[in-house]
Amino acid sequence: NNNDEEKLQMTNNVAIVRNFIEAWQRLDPVELASYFHESGCYHNMPAKAVTGREAVQQFITGFIKPWTHTDWEILSLVGESDIVVCERLDRTKTKNGDVDLPCCGVFMMEDGKIKLWRDYFDMGTYISAMSG
Repeated sequence: NNNDEEKLQMTNNVAIVRNFIEAWQRLDPVELASYFHESGCYHNMPAKAVTGREAVQQFITGFIKPWTHTDWEILSLVGESDIVVCERLDRTKTKNGDVDLPCCGVFMMEDGKIKLWRDYFDMGTYISAMSG
């Protein structure tokens, strides 16, 4: 039954995103990039989109360089077909300062991989914490 397959994939997508969110605490760019489709796109909405798994890995490597610890709390997570939406509170400790950053991520999934991740947050909140 096609409907059952769709439900299963939706459940898988939600589990994959949940695992991806949890994986951030290990601060391993190679592991994080592995969740992306070969031509996957990571778009921090206040900044420029990064496309392609390799580029995503390089971006994450630079982005998390000052981080010493991060723990992302999932506030709500819903899935519908190939779309997963996750509201989070990203608690991050860095060499420059600590930040609790409210975020909302929209994940478009394809074949169990992240095809597109749009992450919405206030860049000002992040930057002021980093310069603290």
